Amino acid sequence: MSEITCLILSVVLWVAHVLTQAVTARAEFGDAYLFSPRDKQLLPKGLVCGRAARAFANYTENYVPFAAMALALIATGHTGGMGAAGATIWILARIVYLPVYVMGVVYVRSVLWGAALVGLLMMLVRLATA
Repeated sequence: MSEITCLILSVVLWVAHVLTQAVTARAEFGDAYLFSPRDKQLLPKGLVCGRAARAFANYTENYVPFAAMALALIATGHTGGMGAAGATIWILARIVYLPVYVMGVVYVRSVLWGAALVGLLMMLVRLATA
């Protein structure tokens, strides 16, 4: 996949994270809380709601360097090759990461996180050596 395709998919995945978190939070906290200004912050007590929130937090932490690398590769015209492969690895690993995290699959989640990191490093190498 190209870097731009992976960037587009990353936004779709961000929406999936938001919706996953919203659905699980609604089940735990109810509509009254979700539509309130949330002046009193409630912490998730249920496993799935907590996992969805942590998965989203992890995604947003890892999204910034991915977006920066993808945009830098696109802006400099150094797309393709190792950069595109790294972006593809990153997005595929992150797509699988969400359900694996929410379901609580141990070890696989960490392997997927590591694979996504490798993808980021591949993008960085492509940008640094272009």
